[in-house]
Amino acid sequence: MRTSRLLPVGVATAAVVLLTAIPALAHVTVNPDEAPQGGFTKLTFRVPNEQDNTNTVKIDIKFPTDHPIASVSVKPKQGWTYQATTAPLATPITTDDGTLTQAVSEIVWSGGQIKPGEFDEFEVSVGPLPKDVDSLKFPVVQSYDNGQDVSWIQDSVEGQPEPDRPAPVLKLTAANQPSSTASSSGSTSSSTSPAVTAAVVKKESSNGLAIAALVVGGIALIVGIAAMVSGRRRSA
Repeated sequence: MRTSRLLPVGVATAAVVLLTAIPALAHVTVNPDEAPQGGFTKLTFRVPNEQDNTNTVKIDIKFPTDHPIASVSVKPKQGWTYQATTAPLATPITTDDGTLTQAVSEIVWSGGQIKPGEFDEFEVSVGPLPKDVDSLKFPVVQSYDNGQDVSWIQDSVEGQPEPDRPAPVLKLTAANQPSSTASSSGSTSSSTSPAVTAAVVKKESSNGLAIAALVVGGIALIVGIAAMVSGRRRSA
């Protein structure tokens, strides 16, 4: 009897774990989420479709102009076209190639689609990353073919619950500080850079958490049903 009383608690606990693990995978994110100041890196923006009956047809990513990135290159994506917009800088920045008075402020991908239950990734190469700030925010507007726009622009505050639509944020570490990621200009002695490795590990860790939650929830549900059936047989 004690076991039968504990089973519903186990089922409820597994359900809570499952429900809290899945939404965390549905946000628009930037990978890697950390890079060294002054370095170059590839940023991958991962965009999920959270709707049940409409397709994502446009992705609009804003780039910071208060801490501009001198060089931004877009990787072509089959089925999609992109439009990069530049904006004049209040304070020009000096690079090895000279002084820049404009920098990329926005990139819009359109022409393709992300179906319900699917996600897609959009890649850019950036650098050198600013040295005068410890993070960069990339607000994203996701447009659906039913006319709905979803804005991923909210600030995440440490110590507070995560907002419903957080903007992707790239944390910047000191150039001489060890980082979980590395710039694309790092060592080429290995075919897989530390930045790519860190991103893969994080991705596998997140996916592993969700899969583990699904397995735990399924097992708990099966055990609960078996206990109920057994209880009815005993009553009979």
